[in-house]
Order: sequence, then structure tokens, then C-alpha cells
Amino acid sequence: MSRRLVLQAAAGLLLCALGYYLAHRESYQVHTVLASAGGCQMALDIYEPRSGTPIGSVVLFHGLAANKSVMSFNAEEFANQDVRVFVPDLPGHGRTPGPFTPDRDDACALALARDLAERKAILPERTILAGHSLGGAIAIRAASHFRVAGVIALSPAPMQTAAGFSAEMLPFHDVPSLPPHSLLVTGQWEPGPIKLLTQQLISASADSSSKYQLISGTTHVSILFSAQTFTQLRAWTCQLLGTNPEAPMPRNMPALACILGIIGLSILVPPFLREMTASSKSDSPFADAPANMASNFFLRGLGIALVTSLAAALIMATGFVPFHFVRVFQADYLGVLLFLAGIGSLAVRYKLVPPLATFFNATALSAAASAIVITLLFSAWFELIFYEAWLNPARWLRFPVLFLLLLPAHLAEEIFLGESPASPNRARLLKAFALRSAVVAALLVGIFALHSGEILFVLLSAYFIVFSLLQRLACDLVRFRTQSSGAAAIFGAILLAAFALAIFPIA
Repeated sequence: MSRRLVLQAAAGLLLCALGYYLAHRESYQVHTVLASAGGCQMALDIYEPRSGTPIGSVVLFHGLAANKSVMSFNAEEFANQDVRVFVPDLPGHGRTPGPFTPDRDDACALALARDLAERKAILPERTILAGHSLGGAIAIRAASHFRVAGVIALSPAPMQTAAGFSAEMLPFHDVPSLPPHSLLVTGQWEPGPIKLLTQQLISASADSSSKYQLISGTTHVSILFSAQTFTQLRAWTCQLLGTNPEAPMPRNMPALACILGIIGLSILVPPFLREMTASSKSDSPFADAPANMASNFFLRGLGIALVTSLAAALIMATGFVPFHFVRVFQADYLGVLLFLAGIGSLAVRYKLVPPLATFFNATALSAAASAIVITLLFSAWFELIFYEAWLNPARWLRFPVLFLLLLPAHLAEEIFLGESPASPNRARLLKAFALRSAVVAALLVGIFALHSGEILFVLLSAYFIVFSLLQRLACDLVRFRTQSSGAAAIFGAILLAAFALAIFPIA
């Protein structure tokens, strides 16, 4: 092994070790139990107060496509204030089985709060219901049926239509009266009219005890980790429960730790892929073609990708394709759209589709094995630090179907990009993102013009961009090493299927 590889591996491991330290440098007493209230069978984390004697309780609900681990930093902040915190995985999320629907999550959250009160685990008059995004809306809704000391809603999901939020995008279609003593907080860079609709909840309330607060410099997700947010939460908790406003802040830094780990693992992946994949002869018909011919071929491919992606969105809008059979909330739409677009693109360029044997040889097998190992590696890191990403049996059961749906689009992309003369290759990366912009255009048309309601793709756009960049760089390396469009397509489809199954709820 060369000195460069040793240094590269050492740097990657050092970043992962630093990330682990930052995420766990302060320990908390956490118990995980199964909450069976309402027949929901929810995994429930219970954070004990730092002093050991709770002066109140917080029931904390995560948002759509999140889980209880994402809320751990907020739970630690409440625990530092000598508050006992209950954080469930809502149905279809994390370790709680599905199916997910907004109404079911809403009912299970209310059942949990009532069950905790009946068991004397909480005193309603000393309890705050809190949540983020979908969880924020659920906290408001639950408190309208179950009187508590107050509510904290971070970036609550809209419950009424507005410009930019059609009825199909809303998790709930009725707006309850805002409970007394509600703190509603939104970020400066929220998507759509979330800020406006949240302010309207305050202005429509006849009770003057509630408050709206805008947190500058934050997005829909980063608001969970902002010091300004914590200042507001601490002041509100102190006002309602009499907690200590001078309690220490949590020392753990899960968001930074997660980023450091991603960088560290990304440093380790290239040498791993070089060892796992063997060089072979290109299967591209344009391996020796002049540059202008390859460029014209790509531009035609880009046009084909745009037309087939838009056609796929139109076909799905008619209801002709039963895309909900995958039973993964909104990932089913993405999978079927990419399948139709990929099949359409391959049909136009059918002469360039590699033979079936391309997908059943040692090269393809090594690419698939590499993708599985990388999936497990990143899943383990997220599970350890920030997010419950380890796929449970219900998610693995959906993996083969989703992988097969995603494979045609990845194969079409590899064909349109042609061979990879080097890795990394900036020009090829830009071409890949141009092709993927066709899918983005179709998604946006589906959401805003055809009213598909797939709003998660907008809310999670930053994460899809980061994933797409890392996935494409890895796919390019596999393509460069193997010179096989089939192997690279298999590799990319496995990574995207695993990513979608990790973040989207089971429906």
C-alpha cells in the first residue's frame, strides 16, 4: 500500500473518530421502551433529567422523514433543564413499523400523551408538547384535545392552503384552534409560505399567551441546531415550567459530527472502490469517437431524458400507473417516475443497451457488493451519530422492487454520459447533473402543475443534492475502473434505493 493511501485512510479514520467524539462527549441517561398506546407500537426514547429529579415533562415529536434520533440534541437541551423527555418514533419512521399516514401519526401521538398521563408518567399541567415540522403540527393538534402547560412548534407543517402549498401537499386539512401558551418558531429560509401560515395561526388565536418567533439564518432543518432556537426554547420552558434558564447547553454536536463522518467516509470510499473493482475494456460505442460526436450524442440524450421524464410525470398524473404499490411514502413516486423515464430513454436508444450478460458477470457482482458495503458503512455511521438509517426488515423487503425501478434510469444515464476517461471528471459530473435536472424538472412539474403532492422532495432538496453529488462521484469511479455501463448503473441504483428507504416513511 502506497504512502498516499495510508495517509488518506488515516485522515478518513481521524475525521470519523473526531465526529464520534463530538457526538458523544456528553452522555445522557436514555431508556428505550415500546409504547403500545392506541395499538401503535412506537419505539420511545426517554431522556432522564440531569439532576435525576424531573420538574416537568416534554413530549417531543419529530418531523416527516425524520425519527427520534434527529431530535436527540433538542431532547438533551430539555434534559439539561431537569425535564424528563419522551421522544417517539412515529408510525412508519425509525424503529416503529408502518403504515404511515399523517392521520395515523396524529392519532398515535395523542394516544401516547393520554397514555403517559394515565400511567402518571407525566402531569399534563407540567407537560409541554413539542415538535418539528409534521411533529410541530401534531403537537398543536394534540394539545387542542389534551390540555397541557404549553406547546412548542418548530417550523410547523402547514394545515391550510396558500400560494405554494396546494391541498395535496398538506398533511392535515383542518386547522385547530391554537392552544394557549404556544410558542411557534420558524426559520428565515423556510420553503414556501410556512412563515406566513405560522404567523396566521398566531393572529387567528383569541388567546394572547402565544408567541411567534423568527430565527434568522436558519432553514427548515438547521433550526433544530441553532443557538437562537435554544434561547427561545429555554425561555419558554422557564416561563411555563420554572426551569433554570442558566442550565448548561448540551456539549454534543451531532450535526457537525455527522458532517465530519461523511467527509471521512468519503475519503475512505475511493481506495475501497479501486480495490473492489477491476479495470476492463469499455462497452461504450463511443469509446474512440471524436469529441464533437460524443458531445452531439449527449445533447440528444439530454433532450430524450427531458421528454421522457416529463412524459412519465404526465402519465402518472392520469392515475394509469399504480405507483403506490411500493408502499414507501413518496419514494414510490420517485421510483416509478424514474422507471418510466428510464425505460422510455432506453427504448429510444435501444441499440446502445448492453447485452444482458453485462449485468450477470464478475464485474457487475463486484460493483453490487461494493454498493452494499458502502450502504452498510454509511448507514452504520448515521445510526451511530445522528439518524436511524439502519434498514429494518420491512425496508429491506422493499429494496429489490425499488432497486429494479431505479435501474433503467441509471443505465440510461450511463449510456448518455459515455465512457469515463478519468476519475474524477468535472465535465462528466456536470453532464450528469444536466441529465438529472430533467428529472428535477419533471418532479417540479408534477408537484406544482400536476398536484402530485410530493412536497418532501422540496423540503429535502439540500440532502438530495449532497447525496447526488457523492453518489455520482462514486459511480464515475466505478465506471472508470470497470468501463461497464451496467456495473455503474447497478452500483448507482443500489445506493439510491438504500438512501430512499432510509429517509422515506413506510406507507
